[in-house]
Amino acid sequence: MAGTPKQRRRQAVQQSQRGAEETPFVKWTLIAAALLFCFVFLLLPLVNVLAQAFYKGAAFYWESLTNHDAWAAIRLTLLVAAVSVPLNVAFGLTAAWAIAKFDFRGKSLLITLIDLPFSVSPVVAGLMFIVLFGLQGFFGPWLDAHDIKIIFAVPGIIIATVFITFPFVARELIPVMQATGTDQEQAALTLGANGLQTFWYVTLPSVKWGLIYGIILCNARAMGEFGAVSVVSGHITGQTETMPLRVEKLYNEYNSAGAFAVASLLALLALLTLIVKTWLEWRQARDFTKAQLLQPTAATGAREGGSELA
Repeated sequence: MAGTPKQRRRQAVQQSQRGAEETPFVKWTLIAAALLFCFVFLLLPLVNVLAQAFYKGAAFYWESLTNHDAWAAIRLTLLVAAVSVPLNVAFGLTAAWAIAKFDFRGKSLLITLIDLPFSVSPVVAGLMFIVLFGLQGFFGPWLDAHDIKIIFAVPGIIIATVFITFPFVARELIPVMQATGTDQEQAALTLGANGLQTFWYVTLPSVKWGLIYGIILCNARAMGEFGAVSVVSGHITGQTETMPLRVEKLYNEYNSAGAFAVASLLALLALLTLIVKTWLEWRQARDFTKAQLLQPTAATGAREGGSELA
């Protein structure tokens, strides 16, 4: 006999599992190759940055981070991130809500425009802003007549950073909002909630993890951006020099220990971002597991309540 359907399904599962299994040699070879790649291209450069940063001692390391020019670069980097990230959060929430919850003409065009910074080189983006806002650019004469300076000033750095980090929040939120659907929002509107209440109490809590993840990625890219900022900043020490530009300048001046000291601060910020990202992913997985465990309990309680009523 061919066996029961349950036995046939079990045999099919076992066959599919055997087809996906590999020999121990292949498995450990792949694992060793992945670990070796991570060590050579990720861990070893990070250790080298920290070692080079303390090459001349802790006193020189501290001096490299606390002198006037380095502190100005740190402040400017934090300022640019503090302005560009909230702007991208506001746009990302608006664009993701519109794309995921509504159908309208130009929807595909909007999605394409959101992805535009991914396909444009940061250097090209910086040149684009010079053509627009430079002294000889399209808006240059008008800006100069009204004593408004964008290129080779802080506003130009912020604009370039906003453009480069444009897609991160929106691209994290769009699939999350599409997965949640519109049933919860429609139920809230049916119960009398207005649009703002529906967004604040229904939509936003359902996408909070995607939003936080997008903010972390956006902030990391904003603090580490080099190409576009290098073009529009003018490299004015103490005024328009961010931390990545400070690293380049110190290295070109043959102050490698100072350059690695500033670079180590950027690396520590990146590690902090990675730790926060990992912790959020763990929290999200834990909340999902709790929700999965509560569903059978709720269903059992509902069945028991129905039996008692019967």
